[in-house]
Amino acid sequence: MSSRPELKVDDEHGFIRFFKSLPAVDDETVRIFDRGDWYTAHGEDANFIARTVYKTTSVVRQLGRSDHTGLPSVTMTITVFRQFLREALFKLGKRVEIWASTGSRMNWKVVKQASPGNLQDVEDELGGQFEAAPMILAVKISANASGRSVGVCFADASVRELGVSEFLDNDLYSNFEALLIQLGVKECLIQIDKAEKDKDPELAKLRQIIDSCGVAISERPAGDFGTKDIEQDLARLLKDERSSTLLPQTDLKLAMGSAAALIKYLGVLQDPSNFGQYQLYQHDLSQFMKLDAAALKALNLMPGVRDGAKTMSLYGLLNHCKTPNGSRLLSQWLKQPLMNKEEIEKRQQLVEAFVNDTELRQTMQEEHLRSVPDLYRLAKKFQRNKATLEDVVRAYQVVIRLPGFLGTLEGVMDEAYRDPLDAAYTNKIRELSDSLVKLQEMVETTVDLDALDNHEFIIKPEFDDSLRIIRKKLDRLRHQMSEEFDGAASDLGQEKEKKIFLENHRVHGWCMRLTRTEASCIRNKTKYQECSTQKNGVYFTTKNLQALRREFDQLSQNYNRTQSSLVAEVVGVAASYCPVLERLAAVLAHLDVIVSLAHVSVHAPTAYVRPKIHPRGTGNTILTEARHPCMEMQDDIQFITNDVTLDRETSSFLIITGPNMGGKSTYIRQIGVIALMAQIGCFVPCATAELTIFDSILARVGASDSQLKGVSTFMAEMLETANILKSATSESLIIIDELGRGTSTYDGFGLAWAISEHIVKEINCFALFATHFHELTALADSYPQVKNLHVTAHIEGLTDSGAEEEKKREVTLLYKVEEGVCDQSFGIHVAELVRFPEKVVRMAKRKADELEDFTTKHTDAGAAVSGKYEKADVEEGSAALKDVLVRWKKSVSAEMSREEKVGKLRELVAGDEKLTSNPFFQSIKAL
Repeated sequence: MSSRPELKVDDEHGFIRFFKSLPAVDDETVRIFDRGDWYTAHGEDANFIARTVYKTTSVVRQLGRSDHTGLPSVTMTITVFRQFLREALFKLGKRVEIWASTGSRMNWKVVKQASPGNLQDVEDELGGQFEAAPMILAVKISANASGRSVGVCFADASVRELGVSEFLDNDLYSNFEALLIQLGVKECLIQIDKAEKDKDPELAKLRQIIDSCGVAISERPAGDFGTKDIEQDLARLLKDERSSTLLPQTDLKLAMGSAAALIKYLGVLQDPSNFGQYQLYQHDLSQFMKLDAAALKALNLMPGVRDGAKTMSLYGLLNHCKTPNGSRLLSQWLKQPLMNKEEIEKRQQLVEAFVNDTELRQTMQEEHLRSVPDLYRLAKKFQRNKATLEDVVRAYQVVIRLPGFLGTLEGVMDEAYRDPLDAAYTNKIRELSDSLVKLQEMVETTVDLDALDNHEFIIKPEFDDSLRIIRKKLDRLRHQMSEEFDGAASDLGQEKEKKIFLENHRVHGWCMRLTRTEASCIRNKTKYQECSTQKNGVYFTTKNLQALRREFDQLSQNYNRTQSSLVAEVVGVAASYCPVLERLAAVLAHLDVIVSLAHVSVHAPTAYVRPKIHPRGTGNTILTEARHPCMEMQDDIQFITNDVTLDRETSSFLIITGPNMGGKSTYIRQIGVIALMAQIGCFVPCATAELTIFDSILARVGASDSQLKGVSTFMAEMLETANILKSATSESLIIIDELGRGTSTYDGFGLAWAISEHIVKEINCFALFATHFHELTALADSYPQVKNLHVTAHIEGLTDSGAEEEKKREVTLLYKVEEGVCDQSFGIHVAELVRFPEKVVRMAKRKADELEDFTTKHTDAGAAVSGKYEKADVEEGSAALKDVLVRWKKSVSAEMSREEKVGKLRELVAGDEKLTSNPFFQSIKAL
């Protein structure tokens, strides 16, 4: 912590007064104060940063008096501040306000604002490297007796597009949950009426869903969602202002209310460069597979906070993209699996082209895609008038690489892949390359490309007489610095460009660097002055070099001032190519993801295969030697493959029983993962595969208590299951891993049976149910589409009496899924595996046997009663008994003793010949 800046404020008491006068903000907002080369936070924010970033409150200092009347404060270097930003925005869902003083010392104001869905102001501080596009969404609902309508508007603040959608939803808002996941939303704006805030049950449900999807919530007043000015706002923002009143989307009243709130929150109307630049489109919820939050977790789609290895999530496994745009698009594809057979097969064919042509795949990855910057962010800088000559050069460097892309694609020899590659990439890149020729020519004519070697971004001196004069002087100084460098290298006896270097350092300017091993040679020589020691060596200078450097810097500033109007002109022309650069970004991102999927398919422990896709609502899902793609990549795992047959007539509902840790969960999850991979167009980890298209994957997996939110394991389980039963269609895939464990055994089994029967009879979709309720396997006796499977285990040694008492029972889990029911439970064996005390294990076995005897005895008795007699006997006997009991109730009084009451009942029973002669009643009497 020694590098932390010291807490020095010119007018401490003045700042404390100012800080305490600021209006209060909610707990989710953190205020940071920019003090030039460092940052500070104060009050509760200081304690928060101390805990989150520094992991200790010892870094907190008191501004003003040191006692409790002071202001807790903490300082951050630029590096620590950037670390805090990433933590706050990406992991903790906080909003950040950055304040800076303008003019006088106490004239502080907010200069930047950021939230998880709006990173525009802090993109430079974050370095533009985001795992996914920061989507922000506003939602407005209308709930009444006839149903619930939901209207949303959403955007990635870095792209000039607004998406809208309006749809009907059920009381659990399942469609809204699916939309949050499809879009990968990071922040959600909801309408709050402060008077009704805690009373609105619909709002409480929305909050719960948004929270379960890991999305930050921002409350906005109801006035922000008003539609009074939305048409004129859209007229200013959209590319074709006349169309704003004619667009069909403007009829979506709830969505337009959400659009009004989002436009205000993002402040897009305050930046005139946005006018006439936006597009409005309608998002169709049904064009992509629906995923619920539970499925997202069950399939390990995105990296979790605790994930160690990259391959523990499907995104981490598949992401071998070389560009930031590619990585973001892959994240989007995983949450938006396709439902259109033709579109899926188009992607598959492209993946196949790169799988089969190793040279094509490797050249794309290692030579071409690796050098593509984040074109979306680059275009955004041009749009916001924040671009520099360096950004123009970065755009140029992409343009000059396009012929390389084209040459590689045109070199594909296999005719089967030429047409799809041409349609997806070659034709589009050629057209875009032609459109960018003029940009290339302008840069080559105006920018001094030779100066790039020294990291200088300047206009060619030939453009202006003044520039030419300054350039000559700069070249002369540069030559003199080289001579000084040659003299130092000779004096110190160090080899140039191997041990000693002349460099233009970003802080020290032109100076020399020695590798750390050779640095001792300047220690006792007064003519050399050390500047700093860094990882790559020791930077130093001489008086002469320092004087030359100062003159060089001054002339460089003059050069920049003189060329500034020319630079502005060049940047302005380059900015006009933004739409072309954005289209190019989309094509290259698509190419990057397809190549990445091909790379993973080839480099898996066993190569993936192209699955056959059946049209929606038809065909079966049959996988041979299926594997879990993430699990097989973990260290020290020899994955056991299993076949899967989901046949609509004979095995649409699979019940899987077997021991804990036997592989039930892996088996059912891998089917979900493979289905999702197939629908994004990827190859799958099987020997052969055919799949139907699923409209949703709905999961109920694992017991995850949410006690901090007041939701028990069982309640969470029931909420997830209710969502499944209300959302599933005959084309869905349902995955249930244990159900009913959070309540009593009988209640749990009853629920599991009823839910399973409902899925089989009413929903009639493909489903997988892993359970410890062995009684559930009886469903297969009633329904031909229910099939029983079990995971196998091998047992050595039996704990019988006598000589074998000492022999331990060894359980070997085989992870193989076979047909039939698991004939025994292994809970106690697992306890033995983890070395439970022997006394406890023996007691557990004894109690389990007692319980089994008790259950069997009562089950047999019940079966005897109900199964031995005709239905007519049971009905007659029950009616006669009821009649006797009614007469008995009328004949007894409160004053009678218990013996008198029992005697009266016996008398009535004995006098009723119809009852005493009934065989069903005789059996009950015997029990």
